[in-house]
Amino acid sequence: MFRSVDDVTARLAETGYLASPAVATTVFLAARLGKPLLVEGPAGVGKTELAKAVAAISDARLIRLQCYEGVDESRALYEWNHAKQLLRITAGRDESWDQTRTDIFSEEFLLSRPLLAAIRGDEAKVLLIDEMDKADVEVEGLLLEVLSDFQVTVPELGTITATRRPFVVLTSNASRELSEALRRRCLFLHIGFPEEELERRIVALKVPELDSVLAESLVRVVGALRAMDLRKVPSVAETVDWAHTLLALGADRLDEEVVRQSLGVVLKHQEDVTTATAKLDLDAV
Repeated sequence: MFRSVDDVTARLAETGYLASPAVATTVFLAARLGKPLLVEGPAGVGKTELAKAVAAISDARLIRLQCYEGVDESRALYEWNHAKQLLRITAGRDESWDQTRTDIFSEEFLLSRPLLAAIRGDEAKVLLIDEMDKADVEVEGLLLEVLSDFQVTVPELGTITATRRPFVVLTSNASRELSEALRRRCLFLHIGFPEEELERRIVALKVPELDSVLAESLVRVVGALRAMDLRKVPSVAETVDWAHTLLALGADRLDEEVVRQSLGVVLKHQEDVTTATAKLDLDAV
């Protein structure tokens, strides 16, 4: 998939994703070793976007399993098309049960969900298992067979093995600890908030119309906000949103009035807004 770490960096940049050396190296190794990639970090730092960017540069189909409390095997792996099975049973009332059963538990009646869809077929695919930490612990058991052997067992059909392995990205906000069995099958990458210089480059890439001096001030202020004891510190995505906001307001400098008017773009809780308003010293930033 990639020739080198530098190749990863350059090709990701073509999609608008500026990768740090650690990110580019881990993506390269995951592709070269054929290992799933577990990406942890706070919300809004680019974990999901990384999977989308890898799919774009590799001309692969992106298959996404969005995790949430209550997601189960029928949502993650597969389920049978019960309505179609019932119609088939009704149409074949004169047949023996053995004849009908063989027919209704065939490929025609199988509905592939993300995990099964990712290992079937010969096309290039990126499997994104998003916000794994939001799923129940039991769901991790469903992943072990897929992530270790890239196969899924359907009792009625047997074991379906991938003919072409997908590039797998699991993301987690670390709201709960993932199992060691799952971690052992993955390469690990933590994406935190970027260094100031990288974040300036991200703003310049995403909002090129914004004055460079104003963008530099914006990044410094966001850094100061992250240093505060806030309920939810600003993410990179919110930095970019704030840059768009300043552009929309026609602001040419980040003064107290502009900050006060637009602070709700980056801070999502009133107590955080109150804290920032009281503690933020623009002259010291």
